[in-house]
Amino acid sequence: MTEITAKILIVEDDKNTANLVATYLQKEGFSVLVENDGEKGLQTARVKQPNLVILDLMLPNIDGLEICRRLRSESNLPILMLTAREEEIDRVLGFSLGADDYVVKPFSPRELVERVKAILRRAQPAPEAEVKLLSCGQLQLDPEKHKVTLGDKVIYLTTSEYKLLYILMISPGRVFSRAELLRHFYEQEEAVIERVIDVHINKLRQKIEFDSGHPIFIETVRGFGYRFSDNGSNL
Repeated sequence: MTEITAKILIVEDDKNTANLVATYLQKEGFSVLVENDGEKGLQTARVKQPNLVILDLMLPNIDGLEICRRLRSESNLPILMLTAREEEIDRVLGFSLGADDYVVKPFSPRELVERVKAILRRAQPAPEAEVKLLSCGQLQLDPEKHKVTLGDKVIYLTTSEYKLLYILMISPGRVFSRAELLRHFYEQEEAVIERVIDVHINKLRQKIEFDSGHPIFIETVRGFGYRFSDNGSNL
């Protein structure tokens, strides 16, 4: 799947906004689906299986946060939240539920398209030249298959969680600051708060650590950031 052939679902109750976003995406060659109702948007996401969902926060019948929560519980479908809310707590909540990015209205349609492209690029498997099975104890990440396992159990990660784990695992022992990790995720770094990295780390630990309260894979370096354990043989 390339960016140009990707299918994008827009779930937005403001028809003018939905049509504007759809027009800009179609100009870039994307296939676009539009729903103006939360319940219909959730059903379309499940049936049509788009490559990415642009999801408004305030929707009739089912709000965007609940749709995000339900989709994330059953798939790794990339999600971009679109909302008029600007409070930090709302952004953090969206990311904690598994959103991959967050755009606040009013926004530039061109910027939104670039955000969509960036998310789709992050969702792509690593280039063949970089493919290498990464492992630490029972934890394994296979870039070629875009798959993470813990022992014989498959771990389902969001696009952002997978990208974060990959970045950390390819450089075990190296300490990454939050700002540095953000630069790997977002081309518009200034638009994303550093706390988002903490949210992703916490969600990731809940999925890959045997005890998320006492992590052995992803270590916190107080006052700076995070690093992946370089003691794989002992885990």
